[in-house]
Amino acid sequence: MQLTKLLPLAFTVAIALAPPSWAEPVASGVPGMIFDHDVPVTMTDGVQLRVNIYRPEKPGHYPVLMLMGPYGKDTSMADAPAYKTSWAKLIAKYPDLCKKSSCRYIRFEAPDPERWVANGYIVIHADVRGAGASPGVLDPFSPRETEDYATLITWAARQPWSSGKVGLFGTSFQAINQYQVAALQPEGLAAILPWEGAFDQYREIAYYGGLLNVAWEYWWTHQVVPNQNGNAETPLVDSINGGKDTGTALSPEILKQNRVDPVEAFAKHPFDGAYYHQRTPDGGRITVPLLDVANWTDWSTEGYRAAASKQKWLRIQTGDHLTPFYSEESIALQKRFFDHFLKGENNGWEKEPRVAVQVRRPDGATWRYASAWPLPGTRWEKWYLDAATSSMGSGLPTAAPAQKSYPGLGDGLTFTSAPFETETEFTGPFGVRLWVSSSTADMDIFAAVRLIDPQGRDVTFMGNSDPNVPLGLGYLRVSQRAVDPAKSTEYALFHPHLGSAPMTPGQMYPVDVEFTEPTSIVIPKGYRLALTVQGKDFGYGPGASTVHAKDYDLPNSNNSGLFFAAHPNRNPAVYGGTDTVATGGEHASYLLLPRITAP
Repeated sequence: MQLTKLLPLAFTVAIALAPPSWAEPVASGVPGMIFDHDVPVTMTDGVQLRVNIYRPEKPGHYPVLMLMGPYGKDTSMADAPAYKTSWAKLIAKYPDLCKKSSCRYIRFEAPDPERWVANGYIVIHADVRGAGASPGVLDPFSPRETEDYATLITWAARQPWSSGKVGLFGTSFQAINQYQVAALQPEGLAAILPWEGAFDQYREIAYYGGLLNVAWEYWWTHQVVPNQNGNAETPLVDSINGGKDTGTALSPEILKQNRVDPVEAFAKHPFDGAYYHQRTPDGGRITVPLLDVANWTDWSTEGYRAAASKQKWLRIQTGDHLTPFYSEESIALQKRFFDHFLKGENNGWEKEPRVAVQVRRPDGATWRYASAWPLPGTRWEKWYLDAATSSMGSGLPTAAPAQKSYPGLGDGLTFTSAPFETETEFTGPFGVRLWVSSSTADMDIFAAVRLIDPQGRDVTFMGNSDPNVPLGLGYLRVSQRAVDPAKSTEYALFHPHLGSAPMTPGQMYPVDVEFTEPTSIVIPKGYRLALTVQGKDFGYGPGASTVHAKDYDLPNSNNSGLFFAAHPNRNPAVYGGTDTVATGGEHASYLLLPRITAP
């Protein structure tokens, strides 16, 4: 089933119209809130998924906020081994969080239902098929899972306590699947608010620049499989009734049959084809009002760019993946958006700037508001590389031809600018054009754009999932260097990733490194930019000379972002050759940067 196709007529008639028939609500312990626990909802194939419903005690018709995920709708962040660190960071950041709520119902990457029920909303949290109390095969982001979500949305819109309008809400996984189901245009869907979620299943999840992303194996093993339906050995505890909330115990053999390991599936599909097309939405069919909250480090402006919605907004922030979602500023923003589109309140939301970006500085960040993305007036500058001097600058287009080589699995090459003479801002999409050759039939490029302070230390920032990230990370498997001009822009060349074209050893090739996210930085006088090009994962190891941006006093880590490539498809005999970068003359290599000038 293609994700972009309309749902069959059977979908609309399979949803029960009768009043709910589940047991009496569980005592919520929260004044004014009714809690319906483990409510069964029948899918189009007869499988019953389980949902939790939090609703106002006062009778009426209320708009619905919904999310569907694999992490356990009854799993407390404070107690689950996989989430304890996240919870500790959240409470450290907002020590008064549990004074505004009992915090009993906060789940990983999910809104606190108490804060929303008190504001006149119903919150529905569903376990995806194959997770928690929902039986079936656990297959993340599959067409079957997306159809389930569409069924749940329309079911919720037709319930007697519903106003008929449903908004989708949540972060990460619960943002990614918002884009997917919005393309199906289910009855009742009125607005979506994907908070830091990927859009393109091949380029933002499975493969970065054609390199398999094995970081998902950790996510799968530690955060998803423990909550698989039927997993009697789960360490997760049902915070509502105690015990386990993973249904009837199943044998290890059946459990394995009932789940699809995403990294194994990705490895079987190395190129962008039908498998990913079924999981990447058709942006032209996403027409509901949309607020996309992205992060400078991982995920994602692509949903905003692709969606056909006439009412869409983009907000790009800095900082970690979880805590900003729960800030008072963020909750106020979220409520204004949903109050306008689900309740019809005339609260001035339509006057909200279409784009808001948090511009980074070494000593903090400030918000800038604009009418479009990329920012109006952006000027793309080419900062040319010089292999002879390991330097780069906007004034080097006529540098003499030069080459420099490095071991494919070594530390690579670094090109550094002169100290900036005046404060300079770069905010927006960016890229790297290189002329390269290899002693083997292929090579991998890992590119890191870095900020260096006057003392020669790397300035790092808090990323989506890593406490130390540079200004940007890009990737490309050179055998997948082909570009589709029809889908490319000056600042973002599109790699179709439809097949592999091996390199001829020793031959030079022009390649454009793939960056999935834009960047933002105001560079103070005396600071420098650096570009590192190597054939392995970039990271700051122990003892690295780094200084953290303001307010991020965190330990060093060895990998940056949501990607790493340590996998058997990285054959040292192929990717451990001698690689070469050429610069100057007919082999001009450069870093393309989005210059912002004062209005």
